[in-house]
Formats: sequence, structure tokens, C-alpha cells
Amino acid sequence: METKELKFLIMLLGCENYRSSLSANSFKDLKGKEKICRDLSDRQLIDFSREIATVKILPPGEALLNDPAQSPITDKELRVLDKISKASGKISPSEIKSSSLKAAEKEAILTTLSEREFIEVETRMKKAKAEVWITQQGIEYLRDDYNPQGNAILSLDLVGNYLRFLRKYLPSKPDQGVNLAATNGQSPTVTIANLTDEEILETIQKLDQELGTENYLPIFHLREKLQPPLSRDELDKALYRLEEAEQIELNILEEPGDYTPEQLEAGISENGEDSLFFITVD
Repeated sequence: METKELKFLIMLLGCENYRSSLSANSFKDLKGKEKICRDLSDRQLIDFSREIATVKILPPGEALLNDPAQSPITDKELRVLDKISKASGKISPSEIKSSSLKAAEKEAILTTLSEREFIEVETRMKKAKAEVWITQQGIEYLRDDYNPQGNAILSLDLVGNYLRFLRKYLPSKPDQGVNLAATNGQSPTVTIANLTDEEILETIQKLDQELGTENYLPIFHLREKLQPPLSRDELDKALYRLEEAEQIELNILEEPGDYTPEQLEAGISENGEDSLFFITVD
């Protein structure tokens, strides 16, 4: 990792929830910060707020325009799709002229058309009021895997950011780790960071009752409660054990639009397929 990339990440560690406006004073003297963001995002260590850069109609969109009577979309969406179809290739949202549509409404329509695979969109970092944040993968990398090498000049303020971040994940109780304790001749109970699988199950049930999620608890609520003391990997393994014991079920998320990027990243991704996102107690 280049020194400027490391500095950028540690600057974010000093921000609330590891998130900041890219125009914040702390980043004003950092040169090439947009490129740093793109490079770190490519490695999934950070993410940033995006906007639609270009759009292009797809064959299903063309087919829809040929038979508008059977259209499953609104009149406004149909008009926008028609304007896109008249372009020879990719066009920017600003080229889609409509006096009755505000920019935010136009972007929402383009997002809907993209989700329904009528158009193809390319995104970029927002030009105005862009925000940037460390992803869950970035947090785990800095906490568990990053191995500094070579020479670099870092201010004590940045060193302090990193130390506070690491201390957050230090064990708060002695003898944390994985223990196997057999009782009354039964199978051993798995204990991680002094939490048994049964206690994790009780936490799931309690959170579901408190939040009113009707036995469909999003995993990010459990991560917020149990990480730390648990690591992401420890909690994932505990959930798999509970599922194997038929005490819970893990369900995928079919409509991601209602959740933030950070909440979506809290799901358990399996072989590039849809993330396991909800917990149901059997």
C-alpha cells in the first residue's frame, strides 16, 4: 500500500463511523484524493457516494418501446426511456431534457430503469458533496491483515487514529478465544470471546423483539451488537453452526434498495451469489 493511501485510510479512522465528506478540511491538502479513492475502492477497502455518469438503452428497453401498451412502467419512466432510445450510444443524464423533471427525480427514474434492466448505467464519484467511508472489508484489513513495511512519515495525530481503532477491538475480558466445554456428557458448547452459541441465539431473539423485525432480523443489527467482542469471521461461523443445528435459518436479500451500502456489506456473501442477509429463528 502506498503511503498516501495509508494516510487516507487512517484519516478516515479519525472520522465518525469512519465516514467523511471528501471536501472536509482534513483532506484538503491531500493531492490526488479522487484517484486514491478509486484505487482503494477497486480493492474494496473503501466506498464512496456515486452518481450516474452515462446511460444506454438495452434490448428489453427497446422491446418495451415497441409495445408501450403493455408497459409495466409509469408514463414518466416511459418518456425518459424513449429519450434514451433516440441517442446513438451512451448519453449523460444532463442530455435527457425534460422541464418537468428535477435532477433527483430523473436520477431515481434512471435507477429504476436500470434495476429492471431496461437500460445500462455507468456510475462515477459524485461531483458535489461526495462522501467516502471505509468498508467492512477495509476495517478487517486494517485490523487483522495490514502489515506495515518500509519507511513512511506519519503525524502523531494519524498514529493516534490507528491506535484508537485497534484498541476498540482489543479483548475486554481475559481468556478470550475459542473454548470447548463439555457438560453432563453432552456435546461440547462452542464459546467465542466468552459468548456461547446459545447466548448468540438469545441475542438474536432479543434484538428481533426490540426492533420489531418479526423474526426476520437483518444481520447488520447483530454485527452492531456483537462486533466487538466477536470478529466478523467468528460471528459468521457461529451463525453457520446455529443454522446447521436447525436453530436458525439464513435468508437472502432480494430487494437491496431499502438498505445502505454499509448495511448490505454486513451480509454473508457465498461464492459470489446473493448475500445471506436475514436471520430467522426456527
